[in-house]
Formats: sequence, C-alpha cells, structure tokens
Amino acid sequence: MQSPLPLILLFLACCCNATAQMNQVEYVEYDLDNGLHVILYEDHTTPNVVISVMYHVGSKNENPERTGFAHFFEHLLFEGSENVQRGEFDDYISRAGGTNNANTSNDRTYYYDLLPSNHLATGLWLESERMMHAKVEKVGIETQRQVVKEERRQRIDNQPYGSILEESMKRAFTVHPYRWSVIGSMAHLDAATDEDYVNFYQDFYVPNNAVLCIAGDIDVAETKTLIDQYFAPIPKGTKPVYRPDIVEPPLAAEVRDTIFDNIQLPAVVQTYRIPAQGTDDYYAVNMLGTLLSAGESSRLYKALVDEQQKAVYVGNYPFSLEDPGVSIAMGIANMGVDLGALEEAMDAEVKRVQNELISEREFQKLRNQVENDFVTGNSTIAGIAESLANYHMYYGDANLINNELERYLKVTREDIQRVAREYYHPGNRVVLYYLPKQIQP
Repeated sequence: MQSPLPLILLFLACCCNATAQMNQVEYVEYDLDNGLHVILYEDHTTPNVVISVMYHVGSKNENPERTGFAHFFEHLLFEGSENVQRGEFDDYISRAGGTNNANTSNDRTYYYDLLPSNHLATGLWLESERMMHAKVEKVGIETQRQVVKEERRQRIDNQPYGSILEESMKRAFTVHPYRWSVIGSMAHLDAATDEDYVNFYQDFYVPNNAVLCIAGDIDVAETKTLIDQYFAPIPKGTKPVYRPDIVEPPLAAEVRDTIFDNIQLPAVVQTYRIPAQGTDDYYAVNMLGTLLSAGESSRLYKALVDEQQKAVYVGNYPFSLEDPGVSIAMGIANMGVDLGALEEAMDAEVKRVQNELISEREFQKLRNQVENDFVTGNSTIAGIAESLANYHMYYGDANLINNELERYLKVTREDIQRVAREYYHPGNRVVLYYLPKQIQP
C-alpha cells in the first residue's frame, strides 16, 4: 500500500495542490441517517468505477503519547474483518481485475478501490466491512507493527534526506500536533495496548467521520440502493470526533540547526510557516511556490542549477494542510559548493520576488501552469473521486471541484509579492543544514 512518507523529493513535489479549467463535474451528494456523506459521479467513458472512503482522521488527531496510530490503521485495516479472512482483502480486488491502495496524511486517511464497474458491489462490501467489522486484534496488530517499523527504516532512517520532514516539522511546531510525523513513534506503537487500538478504531472509523465517494461507470439509482444495503446498517459514532483546536504561536525568531545524515551531498532545508489551505493567502503562496520551482524553467532551477550551478536539485513546495502549515524549500549542493553560498543564492531568488513585481508575461505563464495542474489532477475518475471527497471534507463544498480555479485566478501579481514578504522572511522559518555523517565531529 502507498506510504504516507514516500521518497522525500517526490513527496515535496506532490504536496502543492492546484486546479484547472475542465468540463463541469456533475455529481449527486446526500447523507445517510448514520451521518455518512455520499458523493456520486457518473461517467461512462470507461467501464470502470472508483469506490473511495475518506476518513477525517490523520496524525493531528492522535494522542501525543500514541503517535502513528492513523498511519498504522491504514495498514491494519487491510488485515480483514469478521467476513473477510486475513490477507483476503487484496485477493478479492485482484480476482475482480482491480487495484486498490490507501494513504495517510496529517489530516485524513484515504482508501480507494479501482474496479471494473460490474464489481461495484464487491468494492462497496469490502469498504463497508472495513468501516464496521474490521479485525483489530493481536495477530494483526503485531504483524502490522513490524511492517510499519520496516517502512520507517526504508523511507526515513535509511533513506538519504528521508528525515527532512520529521526534523523540519518538529522545529517549526512546538505545540500543534503537526510537530510529529505521520509515521509516528515506534515506541508509542510498541507501548500501546490492544484497548488503545480498539478505541482508536471506534472513535474515528465511524460513518459520521467519513465521505464515501464513487466515480465512474455507475447508475446513480442502482448505486444508491447498494449503498443503503451495505452502509446504512452501520451505526453512527456515539461520541464527538476529536478535532484539535490548538493554535501554534508565531516563531519568535529564525531557528537554525545541523543534521548529520547518510548522504553524500550537503543540503539546505528552509521551512517557512504559511496559512492553512483554503485561505486567500494560501492561494497566493501556492502560486509563489509554482513560480519558484515548477519545472526546469522555474526561477530557482534556472538560477541555481542552470546558471550558477550551485545546486543539483532545488525546489520550494507549500503543503496543503487543514491548519496553518509550512512551505519547504530545499537545495542539494553541487560538488564543492559551500552551504552558506547555496543558502544565499536561494534567498536571493525569494528577495527578487519581494522586491520586483513579476512581469505580466511570467504571470500569465504562471496562471497557465495552475490551470494545467488543475485539469491534470481531475482528468481521471480516481482524481475526481479524491477531489470531491477532499473538497467536502475540508471545505464543506464539493462544488469547489468546479470553481476553485477562480480563487487562484483572483490572485494578483501584487498578492504574490505581498505573501513573499509576509511569510518568506528569516524570522518565520527553520533552516537546517544537512551534512554527511562522515564529517560529524
């Protein structure tokens, strides 16, 4: 299954969401009596269907003494249920000619099944079993504990630059739960009791904390009947779902530190605090990130990789997070380049945006990139299903799939300059120097 912490550079490159001009997405949405929100999108272009369930639980909903539970459950809930034997969940999908996966973030956990449309009922049954009858028991817990530990070793502990998110976030946040990583603490998972795991499942894997989104080759009336059959009997959660309301105070000053890692080339990592997704300033910050680092014609790449040859890689990526989050800039130094010089060059490109209004031509190119990203992200039934679920869960408005682009197009050149000045300054960031372990004193 898909990891919440893939290879760091790929992860950073995928963390900025944008959207674009495309055909109007017509959908149906409603609520079951148990609180499950349902969104249906009918598209007969191909004989396939995506059945997805998004749960409004991520690492930020965890007990600080039990971090890693949201990601752990992403794994555990493939173990089986009262009516699906251990290891058979994937077998049902593959025998039907489909694929399935899941991922976890700071804010939510997402499961999806891509199947031939004549197996819609199979996918609905499996997801209803996950929601109502999952096996949260000792053998599965211990199996998945070992799986998660191995994942951490591969993707963080033994992966060059793999600890960047973890090291950056725990310095950028001091009280908010974004301060711990999605994969969490292995010690916390080991210390947890079976009761801890059962309680987490009962607290968060309830219909009133989920969005069921189905997209593809379906008949809406028939699909509603199947949904009633498989999901309506699931009882509503009996207590309020925990939503942290912790407000992280501003950084008092720039935070600087050095990390010694299993790497060959040193790197500079700058983590800036930025507004939450959906705010006016977030759209401007997102477009600033595109301006700085989207493709080889971006400002950072052209200046630091092509012209000055100070970096072999450089990027700047705002994270789409439900609460105020971060944008991470990273530069991997070219052979023999001093990190101070690399950092100075990265800062110089930000200062250019702060001091000089971008040209109308560059601004139009930027708007075109945002539109293209939007269209690309919603060009498949899988992309549409996830977008509809995201927009409902985070904004309470699934129709943003049709009109969020307008929010980007309202951003002006002056807005981009203003947010560069407001958020991309030394007093609002964490700076880490990543150095090879062999030079550690």
